[in-house]
Amino acid sequence: MRTTRTAQVLLLVAALMLWGASRLPWVDVSSFDGLGQPKTTTLSGAAWSTALIPLALLAGAAAVAALAVRGWALRLLALLVAVASAGMGYLAISLWAVTDVSVRAADMAQIAVMFLVGTQRHYWGAGVTLAAAVLTLVGAVLLMRSAGRNAAAPTTSKYAAPGARREAAQEQGADGMSERMMWDALDEGHDPTRNEGPDPSQNDGGGK
Repeated sequence: MRTTRTAQVLLLVAALMLWGASRLPWVDVSSFDGLGQPKTTTLSGAAWSTALIPLALLAGAAAVAALAVRGWALRLLALLVAVASAGMGYLAISLWAVTDVSVRAADMAQIAVMFLVGTQRHYWGAGVTLAAAVLTLVGAVLLMRSAGRNAAAPTTSKYAAPGARREAAQEQGADGMSERMMWDALDEGHDPTRNEGPDPSQNDGGGK
């Protein structure tokens, strides 16, 4: 359960980071049409990478969904989160990897290429997005581990030795015993409904 909680916190933090990155400036576009003053148009993360907001919503939704799903559903959720983290990383790295962003920036700013003077990139938003991708990937790994532990727990209990199940039953009491535990106790000659306590005949004085 602690692993799932940690994954949820990481996903929520990643969602907030993506939302913040979507509001940061990513590219400045400078233009001059020869008629007025030169102007600069700033493209935010939401404008430059339109997938940031949907990915933030996906991370937040995955954090909430982790409360309700178990087993294979949790594994599928972890895979979806891992794919989303890859998308986040791509959006961040592409700002560094692309050689020239002028044409795309001019198109997004609705400026004719002939009036384009230059562009300037801001890497803070991409850095925050990359950090969110790492947190999301760690969250996906933790969700996968949590799903594996939940799947292994019933199997361990099912194939436990009869003696171990009987000891667990004695600790829980007759009310907490499963049907299988009761049959194991009967097979070994024990009464599972009897609450064992101190024998009065063993008290000091022998009942005198």
